[in-house]
Amino acid sequence: MTVTGPAIGLDLGGTKIAAALVAPDGTVLARHTRATPAAGGPDAVLDALAAAARAVDGGTGPGVLGVAAAGVIDPVTGTVTSATDSIRGWAGTALAVGLAARTGLPVACDNDVRATAAPELAAAGAGASLVYAAIGTGVGGAVAVGGRMVHGTAGIAGHLGHVPSPEAAGLPCTCGGTGHLEAVASGPGIAAVYGRLTGLPVDRLETVAERAASGEEPAVRAIVTGAVAAGRVLGGLANTLGPDRVVVGGGVPHIGPLYWDALTEAFAAELMPPLARLRPSRPLFGADAAVIGAARLPTQVPLHAPPPS
Repeated sequence: MTVTGPAIGLDLGGTKIAAALVAPDGTVLARHTRATPAAGGPDAVLDALAAAARAVDGGTGPGVLGVAAAGVIDPVTGTVTSATDSIRGWAGTALAVGLAARTGLPVACDNDVRATAAPELAAAGAGASLVYAAIGTGVGGAVAVGGRMVHGTAGIAGHLGHVPSPEAAGLPCTCGGTGHLEAVASGPGIAAVYGRLTGLPVDRLETVAERAASGEEPAVRAIVTGAVAAGRVLGGLANTLGPDRVVVGGGVPHIGPLYWDALTEAFAAELMPPLARLRPSRPLFGADAAVIGAARLPTQVPLHAPPPS
C-alpha cells in the first residue's frame, strides 16, 4: 500500500506506549506517551493504544495506523503468537483487529524490534541485508535479506536471544528453555552472572557497570561474559547471512567501552575471511526509530480492516 498522508505509529512496550503522527518522509509531527497498563490484560492495553492514537491524531485524519509491539507478532494474522508475562495475557491477542475496531482505521502490526530495524534497513540501501540486535531487558533482533525483512513462521524470525550460547549452558531462559543467549547477555542476565560470581545479587546492570569502572574483577568478568556471548552469536549469524550491516542497539551497549570492545572483538574472531572487515555498528536512528518504523508498517505488511459497523 502507498501512504500519501501522515500515518500513526505506536510502539508498545511492557512499561510504556509511545505514539507519533509521522509524515511520509519520516518527520514526526506529534508525539504522545503513556504508561502501559500491563497488569490490566489485553483489553486494557488495546484501549490504551487506541487512546494514544487519538492523542496524536491532531484532526488530520490519518488513514492508517501501524503498531510495533512486544512479543512474537505475526503480521499476516495480526496476532500475538507468543509473549512473556511482562504484559498479562498478551499471548493470543488479536492485536490488529482489536485495535482497528477501537480506532476505525486499518492497522498493520509487527514485532517492535523489526519495526525499529526498518529505518536502519532503508538507510543501508536497496537490496541490503541486515542483522539488528536489541540488547536490553531482553535480547531481541531482526533479520533482513535482500532488502526484505524476514518474518518466518508465526513471526518468530529474529529472536536472537533464544539462540544457544555456551556461556549460558544450563541456565534458565525467560522463554522456558535453557542455555540461551538472553540468560547471560541481557541486562538482567549480566547482573545474574555477577551475582553468581560474587554471591551478592544486584538488581541493576548499572550497579555492575559502576563496579566494573572502578576495576572490580567480578563486575568486569560479568560484563565481558555477556558481551562475548553476544558477539559470538552475532558473528556466527553474520557468517550465515552475509549481511551488509550488523547493528547493535538497546540499553546494554550504552554501559561503556568495556562492553562494546569485548563484543566487537568476539564478533570479529568468528568471521570468515570474506567478512573480515565487517564490524558491528550503533543505530543511526534515535528514540523515534520504533514509532517511525511502526508508521511505515502499512506499506510493508498486511493491513487489517476495521470490522463492518
